Amino acid sequence: MIRPSQLLRLLRINYVLMKHGLDDIVFEIHLFRPFRIILFLNPWNWMPRKRAPRGVRIRQTLEDLGPVFIKLGQMLSTRRDLLADDIALELNKLQDNVPPFPADQARAIIEKSLKCDVNETFLRFDSEPFASASIAQVHGAQLEDGSEVIVKVVRPDIKKIISRDIALMYVIAELAERYSYNARRLRVIEVVAEYEKTIHDELNLQREAANASQLRRNFSQSAALYIPEIHWDYVRRDVMVMERISGIPIGHVDALVEHGVNLKNLSERGVEIFFTQVFKHNFFHADMHPGNIFVDLKNPDNAQYIAVDFGIVGSLSTDDQRYLAENFLAFFKRDYQRVAQLHVDSGWVPRDTRVDEFESAIRSVCEPIFEKPLKDISFGQVLLGLFQTAQRFNMEVQPQLVLLQKTLLNIEGLGRQLYPDLDLWKTAKPFLENWMDEQIGTKAMLKGFKKNLPYIAEKLPEMPNLIYAALSRAAEGENHADQQLEMRKLRKEISRSNQRTVTTIIGSSLLISAFVVYSLNPVSGALIWGAPVMSWVCGSIGAAIIYYGLSD
Repeated sequence: MIRPSQLLRLLRINYVLMKHGLDDIVFEIHLFRPFRIILFLNPWNWMPRKRAPRGVRIRQTLEDLGPVFIKLGQMLSTRRDLLADDIALELNKLQDNVPPFPADQARAIIEKSLKCDVNETFLRFDSEPFASASIAQVHGAQLEDGSEVIVKVVRPDIKKIISRDIALMYVIAELAERYSYNARRLRVIEVVAEYEKTIHDELNLQREAANASQLRRNFSQSAALYIPEIHWDYVRRDVMVMERISGIPIGHVDALVEHGVNLKNLSERGVEIFFTQVFKHNFFHADMHPGNIFVDLKNPDNAQYIAVDFGIVGSLSTDDQRYLAENFLAFFKRDYQRVAQLHVDSGWVPRDTRVDEFESAIRSVCEPIFEKPLKDISFGQVLLGLFQTAQRFNMEVQPQLVLLQKTLLNIEGLGRQLYPDLDLWKTAKPFLENWMDEQIGTKAMLKGFKKNLPYIAEKLPEMPNLIYAALSRAAEGENHADQQLEMRKLRKEISRSNQRTVTTIIGSSLLISAFVVYSLNPVSGALIWGAPVMSWVCGSIGAAIIYYGLSD
């Protein structure tokens, strides 16, 4: 049931859609389909007009609809498995250039969360924010010890706005799936549910601070990537204080060239950072678009990356890591049968998938790619092609792989923007091969031994007692087995004795009967016809039963 506030919001959405020339989307909704004639009555449809590409119009629509829809567009841009390339690429351009909220409101949120006065907490607090996004905005500040920091503050009432718009999105998604085949194919309700989880995670700045701390520990000894320090005394759900960094945005290539940065090294280092996060640390920054990456210029020939904004991170299971690495290695060997089998073994496609048919489909997609020089082959496009092919074989959506694909596309795009001749395979192959060796080769065995060595050392003094206990249990087991055998023999002997007793009684009865019959027979003649014969037969049988019963 649509509430009045939701109905007003829905009308506003429809107006914006029509304003940007997306009338056909409005009138695809079953509720408005009877009014499709309005398309022809609208004056702007009477004359031919030049429209921007559909991807541009969709992006502009989301920007006009506000922060929640901008964030939705950013999330959708990662779902290359669901969207056409032109739309996904355009949505990737969505930026969080949202008008800031007043500094007084920011101060009030900080003071409520930290339970202290802003002027007492900071030596300086900049009222003018230097960045404003859909979820939060960022102010510069200085701590009492002189440290330069940034203060990230969640927008006031953003939770209420998000809840309202997400509830409306579910209503629209349910209507769309009910009446539109394309909506069912794109699983729009599932997309909204995924978006709801993502945006609620980003609303919690404590979670983002924890992600940043983990990444900082992972790269604490690295010269490749720097993660700013989190000031945990000033972190709450709505507020986060973090070290302020300085550097050139990664997208400003001209400025990097002007400062003498070695772009080849920088691009290759970006690839190494990605594979280190995914395969070594198994914890990767999943929102590495140009707005979140900067370059430190202290050492231009070996420049260091700086990352910010840690609201979205990803990780893979050990099995997913191994299957992914093997997929890449098999792909570049053109071993399509192996690629298909890996998808089945991993559970990414149903177990009853015919591997030969799947292999043929993968070959038809991948072979044209190998007509290009190896350095021009896109890892991201390879992964996208594999997933789109697998989708035809009922591959289930794997959220962890979607995040990985998005991150790989971002990293690859940045690398080739910096250095167009970047050979991604040349950089990645040694890393993947070494990682595989560590997982299943000699290194893996040594690593496992090293991992268990502290436990072995801890138990070593107890080993004699443990060995004695094990041998005692084994001996007790043997004794127990012997006892069981003897009991079975005893039961068998008792049973045989019972049988002997029964047969002896029966044989004796027959013998007594024979004697009685014979005794009753007079010497002068038989009172009972055939009595001598009967007594002889009974006596013989009785004697035989007793004999064989006792000799058994």
